[in-house]
Amino acid sequence: MQAILDFVNSSGFALFAQGDNWKCLIMLVIACGLLYLGIVKKFEPLLLVPIAFGMLITNLPGANMFHEIFFAGGHIHWELIGGAEVTQEFINELASANVSDAVLATVTVGQSVSAGLVDILYLGVKLGVYPCLIFMGVGAMTDFGPLIANPKSLLLGAAAQLGIFMTFVGCNLSGIFTPAQSGSIGIIGGADGPTAIYGATMLAPELLGPIAVAAYSYMALVPVIQPPIMRLLTTEAERKIVMKPLRQVSKREKIIFPIMVAAFVALLVPSAAPLIACLMLGNLFKESGVVDRLSKTVQNELINIVTIFLGVSVGCTATGRTFLSLQTIAIMVMGIVAFGFGTAGGVILAKIMNLFLKEKINPLIGSAGVSAVPMAARVSQVEGQKANPSNFLLMHAMGPNVAGVIGSAIAAGVMISLFG
Repeated sequence: MQAILDFVNSSGFALFAQGDNWKCLIMLVIACGLLYLGIVKKFEPLLLVPIAFGMLITNLPGANMFHEIFFAGGHIHWELIGGAEVTQEFINELASANVSDAVLATVTVGQSVSAGLVDILYLGVKLGVYPCLIFMGVGAMTDFGPLIANPKSLLLGAAAQLGIFMTFVGCNLSGIFTPAQSGSIGIIGGADGPTAIYGATMLAPELLGPIAVAAYSYMALVPVIQPPIMRLLTTEAERKIVMKPLRQVSKREKIIFPIMVAAFVALLVPSAAPLIACLMLGNLFKESGVVDRLSKTVQNELINIVTIFLGVSVGCTATGRTFLSLQTIAIMVMGIVAFGFGTAGGVILAKIMNLFLKEKINPLIGSAGVSAVPMAARVSQVEGQKANPSNFLLMHAMGPNVAGVIGSAIAAGVMISLFG
């Protein structure tokens, strides 16, 4: 009978009643909600489903899927991963680094913690490997032709990064976040999940879970968030503007472009070099036409495998003890602000440019400067056709859209340079 009682008391069902494990129940509900959005509503399912499932399994009491102590204080504690025992000096060091009592309570002096599968997978996130590999796949699937054909769209992509810097200012002035945390939250405004994750791991690893969930949730909601802002800032006449077809871009231009951009950005913002270099390498694979096997691999097998590892390991960081806080609520609110300012920045700059251009730009394509490729460009197309059914803005919007990918990576590099 005692053996049966011990088994029951050690089960996850009994652990729900202990300590602050009630938070796990809330997180399980949130995880199921995200799974619903990913599976039923098809909102960014490729990443939202693995992230939500990681969040689900990490919040099952007793499962011990992810050990926050290995990464406490923003550093990888290799000695613990290797099997070393926890010492009092180690606990004191973490306490002086303002690591939360909830994380410190997960271990005791003299304890040896065994690393699990998720802990090992998370090293790819912590070391910045997964976001860069995903960027390589994105580069191989991206056509920079519309940007090369219309270089003015680079300005629209840059203007859409207004959301990053406005959110940084707002978070910093709030007093809730440090400058480094504010910078990592601001990157949500770039509407680029891998960049947001990369920035968070470099600037505020303790906020990685909420930032990743906010970034991908709002990316999925781009068709909901952007249209009201676009209509508010433009007149019907502006939305009806028809743009001339883009010129044909030569193969030579498409090959030179990734080489030139990789070199220029790496020299301008060295901290953005890993992301930009991988993005442009993937694009060079595609455009060169001589490495089809490599191009197909990074477009399919590589990016799919890394997406699974990234999603599950990031989801596992969203534990109840760290996710359910005032900071998380503030991050979700500031994520909306970031997207709003990003959308507005691109639209407003397009309107300003029209004051000086003979061939007018449809301001709707400015909103595509947030780097949710190609979703933001499709939103511009849909809104343009609502105003003028004969209007085709998709290829024009792809210019600012892919420019936004470059712009968000550069903005992240600036934040890392300043506060990393």
